[in-house]
Amino acid sequence: MKPTLVLVGRPNVGKSTLFNRLTRSRDAIVADQPGLTRDRHYGHGRLGDKPHLVVDTGGFEPLVKDGILREMARQTEQAIAEADAVIFVVDGRAGLTPHDMEIANKLRRAGRPVFVAVNKAEGMNRGIIEADFHQLGLGEPNAISAAHGEGVRGLVDLALADFPEAETDEETATAVRVAIAGRPNVGKSTLINTLLGEERVIAFDAPGTTRDAIAIDFERDGRHYKLIDTAGMRRRGKVFESIEKFSVIKTLQAIEDAHVVILMVDAQADVSEQDAHIADFIVQSGRALVVAVNKWDGLDAYAREQTRQILQRKLKFLDFAAFHFISALENNGLKALFRAVDAAYAAAMKKLSTPRLSRVLADAVAKQAPPKHGLFRPKPRYAHQGGSNPPIIVIHGNAVDQIGDSYRRYLEHTFREAFKLQGTPLRIQFVTSKNPFADKDGK
Repeated sequence: MKPTLVLVGRPNVGKSTLFNRLTRSRDAIVADQPGLTRDRHYGHGRLGDKPHLVVDTGGFEPLVKDGILREMARQTEQAIAEADAVIFVVDGRAGLTPHDMEIANKLRRAGRPVFVAVNKAEGMNRGIIEADFHQLGLGEPNAISAAHGEGVRGLVDLALADFPEAETDEETATAVRVAIAGRPNVGKSTLINTLLGEERVIAFDAPGTTRDAIAIDFERDGRHYKLIDTAGMRRRGKVFESIEKFSVIKTLQAIEDAHVVILMVDAQADVSEQDAHIADFIVQSGRALVVAVNKWDGLDAYAREQTRQILQRKLKFLDFAAFHFISALENNGLKALFRAVDAAYAAAMKKLSTPRLSRVLADAVAKQAPPKHGLFRPKPRYAHQGGSNPPIIVIHGNAVDQIGDSYRRYLEHTFREAFKLQGTPLRIQFVTSKNPFADKDGK
């Protein structure tokens, strides 16, 4: 099993910058503003010779008793409990602070190996910048620059020195990536916590609690998944904070990188244009989709019927997706939801044989030929698969580039029914055969 390094420290000392350096990614949002990271953020360490996991945590406020800062502190405390080693990040330019001493006392009681990383040390004398931090009583401080990479490799080698070589697993490569998207406060984090059986991400009764896209490894019925909790996407006119704009970007990236997206809708709130916008982006990205209508347990029979009609009217372009009515808080309907996720993933990755595609195409044309375009009628000849996730069907023939949208939709519906492709968008591309006599003179 890979050892886990947890990054801990007060706000704005450079933990997320160090996380990105260790994982060689840009998975954690970085900006000159404290309080960006709120949940535990896991990544695969790619610096050093030994495979390991890295956990980024929010700014640690161990003495705060309530509110969102207390929830962030609880997340950090749980990460420390799971850690094999802790990297305590401090700000070398600001020097030792009482807040650092409070965190050091907490870490000392946790009983985990702790390595002090004195960050922002670029251009400074190593001995001078490390001197203050001996007072923490946590061993030799290590001057680094997360932004420039100075001293980071040595710190990682030191932290992993006592751990044996771990075998690299293939779970990450084979895991189904499931992004959970939707408006703020629809229950995305609650769904993840219920699935995991623990408070893995902060579920707080205020919109905008999740700001980053948090990836979590998850196993269900012997199958490996990577759940991605995304920030709630507001209507563009309501996104004022620059950090929230970053969060929207991370959500869009998470959708594009996913195999399947669970679009969560609040059954107790009106289905808005924003729900439709998010759904449209998922479809345009070509991701397999399952719609989870949450908080269903709070509606009576009349309200449920009204909600079904509204969903059918406003999200009618999602007719390929399965709708599931759930309660994330009460764990109702989640088994059926994940069966739909598996089915959507299977449909998105399905292999479609060329002979059968061509037979289905021929039957569809025989039943209803394409409408004429001018004097000529397009003549589809054969089809083959051009890609997966989403499935792409390439149709060859004469003048097929003149086929209109209505006939394209007819073919999409025909192929979807024939190959049982529920849960995934379907792309059809037309390739017109070249006339070999087009460039020749004569009769």
